[in-house]
Amino acid sequence: MGKDLYEKYEKVKNTYDRVKELTGIDVAKISFEGPEEILNQTKYTQICILTMSLSILEILEEKGIKADMSCGLSLGEYSSLIYGKALDFEEGVKIVQKRGEFMQDLCPKGDFWAMSAVLGLNDKVVEEICKKVTKGFVVPANYNYPGQVVISGDKQGIDEVTNLMKEAGAKKVVPLKTSGPFHTEKLEEASKALREFLKNKEIKLPKIEVIKNLDAKPYTNQDNIKEILAKHVMSPTKMSDSIKYMLENGVDTFVEIGPRKDLI
Repeated sequence: MGKDLYEKYEKVKNTYDRVKELTGIDVAKISFEGPEEILNQTKYTQICILTMSLSILEILEEKGIKADMSCGLSLGEYSSLIYGKALDFEEGVKIVQKRGEFMQDLCPKGDFWAMSAVLGLNDKVVEEICKKVTKGFVVPANYNYPGQVVISGDKQGIDEVTNLMKEAGAKKVVPLKTSGPFHTEKLEEASKALREFLKNKEIKLPKIEVIKNLDAKPYTNQDNIKEILAKHVMSPTKMSDSIKYMLENGVDTFVEIGPRKDLI
């Protein structure tokens, strides 16, 4: 993940070196070599993806490609906030490191939590089916785009809902490699810890429009950004509505960054 860019651009190497110095995490080694069980731990996944995303933004800026609006799915919102100058690089990296640690360490324990991507059903159908689960816990967590919703919960609930989704006409229900029931009420303790950590951090209004996951609207002077970011970890992400907002407000060209083309 990111090795091709690391080997080609000196700026990318510098970004990876800066993150390692700030966090003590050898992001390059974990990103390029793994092992997978380490990379899949959210306290490492988050900082590795952030580093790659910030590296790509450096390259785009160098080539004169600049955004008028930005949004990011879950962790990606931090890349957008750093890009929009709401957070400086150092502060943003340190916040994401703590966010990953909180979401890892304060996530409910056990190996029975799971997330899956449901393909081919509209949002309302997915929501209604989740309500029908009789055993376990499962809720919509990420509204990625029309026809793709990620559900989050325990394996018992995910298993039951998977059958119901397929009966309702889902094309696929794909298990995801995650380490917890993210963007659900089960992350309440992580949310509280992040809220406390953010109290003394400086977060400004972005200099470009950054669209929030929480409500698919841009940050404004009326927003308590720290409170929004604390709620963010236990609330569904509304990427689909964010893209819709951008389209309705004149955006005609999108550049997606990150390790894969998950949202295309």
